Formats: sequence, C-alpha cells, structure tokens
Amino acid sequence: MNQFSNQTAWVTGASSGIGEQLVYALARQGAKVIISSRKQADLEIVKMNAINPENIFVLPFDLADEAGMQAVFSKAIRFSGRIDLLFNNGGISQRSHVTETQMDVYHRLMNINYFGTVALTKSVLPAMIQQKSGKIIVISSLMGKFASPLRSGYAAAKHALHGFFDSLRLEMHDNNIGVLMVCPGFVKTNISVNSVTADGSKHNEMDDAQDQGMPASLCAEKILKAVRKDQHEVYLGGKETLAIYLKRFFPKILHKILLKSKVT
Repeated sequence: MNQFSNQTAWVTGASSGIGEQLVYALARQGAKVIISSRKQADLEIVKMNAINPENIFVLPFDLADEAGMQAVFSKAIRFSGRIDLLFNNGGISQRSHVTETQMDVYHRLMNINYFGTVALTKSVLPAMIQQKSGKIIVISSLMGKFASPLRSGYAAAKHALHGFFDSLRLEMHDNNIGVLMVCPGFVKTNISVNSVTADGSKHNEMDDAQDQGMPASLCAEKILKAVRKDQHEVYLGGKETLAIYLKRFFPKILHKILLKSKVT
C-alpha cells in the first residue's frame, strides 16, 4: 500500500509513542517524512528503524521555542519543497492538583501543547495555501472534550486546540486545506511517565489504564485511516470514548463516574 506516495509528512513528537508509529506507517505507505522532537539521538534510531530511511529527514527542535519556528520550517521545506501533511503530535501531559501546581508549570503546558502547535502550524500554512492543498492533523486527547482530576493544565491546552483548529478548518476550506482533530483515550505510550508534576518534575510512573491501552501502532493506523477519509474529528480508544457522549448528553452522570474512578 502506497497511499501516501509522493507526499511529504511532518511529524512532531516523532521519537516515541504515537509519533514514532506514525513515522513507520507513513514510510510503509510511501511518504517522505520529516521527523521532529527535542531528542536527535532518538530520532536517528527511528529513522534507522523505518522503511526507506533515505526518505526520512531528521529535524530536531523544541516546540516551546516559538521564536525559532520559522527557521525550523525553512529547513523542513528544503527537504522536498512542500509539506502535504502536518502531524501536530508533540506535547506533554500533567499529573498534579490545581492547588499545588505552580504557575510556570501551566505556562509550560500551554507553551508546548498549544502555542508551540499553533506557531508551527502558522509557519506551514503559507506554503499549503500556495500549493492549494494540505492536511493538518492535531493529536489532541479525550481531555480536549472533557476533563478529569490532575490534568487541569493539560485539559485546558487541549480544549484550546479545539477552539483554534475548528476555526482554522472553516477558514481554510476554500484553500483545500483540511483539519483533523484526533482524540485518543488510553494508548500505551510513555505519556504518563513523562508527565509533569506540580513543581515541573517528571512523574516517572506508568498509569495502569495507559499500560493496558491501545497499542500505539494500531492508533497510528486508525489516524491515517481518518486522514484518508477526510474526517474532521475522530475518537480513538476503548470504552473511555463513551465519556464524550456522556459529557454532551448526561454531564452529571459523567461527573459522578469521574468522582468515583481511580484517577492517577
């Protein structure tokens, strides 16, 4: 299957988890792939493990470096002259109570998960508008549709992404640029291990639900299926995705369920 042949995809957060599996899946399907995260050594390993590594371009950068985003884009566009698919996957999560969380932790969550994603997208948009085509895929979360304890800053950043990118989808319709919001539930990655705590330190623990979650490789395949179908929003996971509908139609029931659940 070469459904993405002759297309160039840019994947952030590509050194592990969903991002890494997106790289492998895109490479298998014929795409050229720009892979980014802060960890160049890990990106080089991903490149070596991918099919046709000559079609993989390693481009490390920090999503929190908003001022450097245009320079990063200039390097990316030189790889193949165009960006057809932008996978905004990079980000961090949180495990801390509101009353204990320092304000600089909230700023960090917003700078990486929201402002960094917006800044990168804005750097890519002029090229997509010029070529009159493109797709922007945002890896949000079920936390972008409702919230749970210990994730106030993470949920806030994900909610903000939906507001921004829902507007962008409407604005870009006439330019043939699509926007897909992906809302995963529990996927087996290290996102909980790498989460920040109240003082900004690393959580260093794997959540039980995360450990039992959907394999990241399966999640990546489902994301690409949604891209091919030109969907606007997709929810991925197990029974936790039902909370989307409880929030919409029976919010008090969801509230009671979350109060009783073991949230870590």
